[in-house]
Amino acid sequence: MAVAVDVLADIHDPAINLAVWQRMLDDALAADAARLLRFQCEPLRLELAVADVAAALPGAMVAAGWPPAPRIAMDMALLAGCLADVMACAAVSLRLEVITGDACRKYHADQVTARLITSYAGPGSQWLCDGDAAALAAGVSPDQVVPEQLQPGEVALFKGRRWSATPIIHRSPPIAGTGQRRLVLVINPAEPECLS
Repeated sequence: MAVAVDVLADIHDPAINLAVWQRMLDDALAADAARLLRFQCEPLRLELAVADVAAALPGAMVAAGWPPAPRIAMDMALLAGCLADVMACAAVSLRLEVITGDACRKYHADQVTARLITSYAGPGSQWLCDGDAAALAAGVSPDQVVPEQLQPGEVALFKGRRWSATPIIHRSPPIAGTGQRRLVLVINPAEPECLS
C-alpha cells in the first residue's frame, strides 16, 4: 500500500492533475472481477468512515444483491485507505457498478476535489493530455483529440474542479453496442475539508 500512496500522492503537485498507479490485478482479484461482471446488480453506494469500510463492505455488497466477492471487497477497502491517506480524510463515498453503456461519454471534469477510479474489468476511463484538453476547450471537435486510456486494474486519482483550475478532462470509454461490460469502482473523499 505504501507504493500506491506514494504514487497517488503526486496529485498534490500543482502541475499534476492525474496520478496513476500502474498495477495489474492478481489472478484471484481478476477472477472475482470476471465473476461480478456477469451480474447486472444495482450500483453499490456507500458513504462511511474509512475505518469501517473493510468490515462493512462484504455485508453491504450481499445486502445490495451482489454475490460474495471477498477479494474485491478487500481491494476496495485498500483503495479507500489509500485515498484517505493521500487526501487526509476520515470518510469516503464509494460506488461499485457494472456499466454496459456509454456512461459519462462526453469529455468533462468532475465537480469534486478528487476522485479515485479503477476498472476491475473492461475498458478503463479515458483522459486527455493538457494540450488536447485546451484544444477541446478552444472548440476543436472531440473527434480530433486522442485520449489516453487506463488499463484494467490501474488506479487513477483525478483532480477535480473544486481543487484545480486545470482539472483532468476525461470520459467513460464508448462501449454502447459493443457487448463490452465494465466493473468500475469510484471513491471520493466524503469531507469538504480533505485538502486542509
